[in-house]
Amino acid sequence: MAVVLLSTLAVLSLVGGAGEAVAQTSPKLVANGMKIIFNPAYPEAFCTMGPVGTDSYGNRVGITAGHCLDGGDTYEGVLIPYGLAPIYDANDVAFGPIGYMRFIKPKALQPFLDYAILQFVEDVQLSAQGPHLKITGVLVIEGSRENLLGAAWFNNNELVTSAPSGTYYGRITNNSNGLYQCWAQHAAGDSGGPVIWHVPGSAYPSSSNNFQSEGPWAGITTRRSIAIPPYVYTSSANILKDLRLRDAASGFDGTVMGAGFQTTP
Repeated sequence: MAVVLLSTLAVLSLVGGAGEAVAQTSPKLVANGMKIIFNPAYPEAFCTMGPVGTDSYGNRVGITAGHCLDGGDTYEGVLIPYGLAPIYDANDVAFGPIGYMRFIKPKALQPFLDYAILQFVEDVQLSAQGPHLKITGVLVIEGSRENLLGAAWFNNNELVTSAPSGTYYGRITNNSNGLYQCWAQHAAGDSGGPVIWHVPGSAYPSSSNNFQSEGPWAGITTRRSIAIPPYVYTSSANILKDLRLRDAASGFDGTVMGAGFQTTP
């Protein structure tokens, strides 16, 4: 469910103090798999945090699904001013914003590039360890971060995803246009959540290990389709390539938030 950015701002000005930060004695941890909201007045409109880390310009950033927040004609596809579009930990709204949305991919391009970039506030601590997934870096295939996992009959590549609905894994059956179709299931509200490659020989998430898994970041949860399997994920390759091309087009002027993204160690 998308929240309209400008409507969010209007409501926030009315609820007065709903998102005001409170003092904490220990650092606020932010990690993949967190349930995030964009307006405390509408907690049912939630998405999921994808990978967190830094970009080439030293910004601390996170990635989620672009369709989670509607930037409208004014803020779609451009650098959104810092402080305009707050993002909250759905389970700790009293902390205040953990970050602000800085870029939303235009809706017309979201079928294959459904992503958004947020920038974190200074007083949060980023972690590679989410509730169930530990992200061990960015997926690299044959020396490139922009190559895709194979999906042919002789490939047994699997994805693991974790979000509010649960932690699941499954085989990739299609990788056309940089979108992974996979048997790892997801539900409404899981959009933007992290996807890792299941490293062969590593543990699968199960009740015996509290549904824990670790591996390199491979994408984010996107949508369901009418195909079989219906679960679709935007690959990290698509996102990273788009960030690189946009950064080059800008002349590497530092305005492309998320360019050169690296996950938190």
